[in-house]
Amino acid sequence: MKIAVYPGSFDPVTNGHLNIIERAINIFDELIVAVAVNPNKSTLFSAQERIYMIKEVTKNLEKVKVQKFSGLLIDFMKKNKANVIIRGMRAISDFEHESQLALMNKKLAPEIETIFMVTCSKYAYLNSSIVKEIASLNGCITQLVPEIVEKKLREKFVI
Repeated sequence: MKIAVYPGSFDPVTNGHLNIIERAINIFDELIVAVAVNPNKSTLFSAQERIYMIKEVTKNLEKVKVQKFSGLLIDFMKKNKANVIIRGMRAISDFEHESQLALMNKKLAPEIETIFMVTCSKYAYLNSSIVKEIASLNGCITQLVPEIVEKKLREKFVI
């Protein structure tokens, strides 16, 4: 069984993330969306809120599981018997950082592969930080995030 893990902070999940999720489940038997909990990183949404939103937007995707993790991704991979890391990429500028992570993970666990998936061009500009900034300024985010995420952002920013 081929189990892949798509790790990230997903603060919040965007349509770009969903694009990667929907394409990855066509390749793997199971996809674990791993919501990172890093005490050194400040997030708008708690881990529980992020997990809830991802579960809501993927509830019709049978192959998707959502879990939180902290610590080394490689340890999470081994615990879940996963053998592939999915990393989403928007632009060539993402490659330097992502390739460094992939090489370090390969050094720590040679049996685990990393696959880079480029998001569809209509989401190439999209990231969670931009979405949060637009939402905080009462801008339209309807085309950027699923409806439940837009609702939760509006609640956070009391718009």
